[in-house]
Amino acid sequence: MLANLVIYCYPMMGQPDILLPNGWNQIPGARGCTPQSCAFRDHYQEITDLGARVFGISTQSSESQKEAVKRLHLPFELLSDQDLSFARALDLPIFEIEENQFIKRLTLITNAGKIIKVFYPVFPPDRNADEVIDWLQNNGS
Repeated sequence: MLANLVIYCYPMMGQPDILLPNGWNQIPGARGCTPQSCAFRDHYQEITDLGARVFGISTQSSESQKEAVKRLHLPFELLSDQDLSFARALDLPIFEIEENQFIKRLTLITNAGKIIKVFYPVFPPDRNADEVIDWLQNNGS
C-alpha cells in the first residue's frame, strides 16, 4: 500500500516555442524544472517501490502540465495550482516576475494528510529525487 505522497513544487517548466519570462535565468532557483521532473521520472519505480506516489505542481495551466507529461513521458501527473490556492493554503514561498506569481522550488512528503518532510531549498534540482529516495529509505513508513 502506498502511504507517502511526494509533491514536488516547481516554478515553471519551459515549453518548446514559448519564451521564458525576461530575466528567468537570473532568478536563483528558477531554472531546472525539466531536469527535476525527468529525475523523478527516471526514479519513479524506485520511489513507488518505497511506498510513495509522486506528483509535480506549479502555477502553469492544466494544458501546459498535460503537454509536459506527454513530451517528457512522465509516469505521474503534473498538477496545476494556477490560482495559487494550494500554495496559499500551505503558505508556500512564491516569487513574482512579469506580474505572474510562481511557487518556489520545494518538495513535500506527506503521510495521512500530514506534511512529514520538507525539502527547501532544493538545489540542484536534478538531485532532488535522489534526496527523496534517501529520505524514504531511512524514514519511510
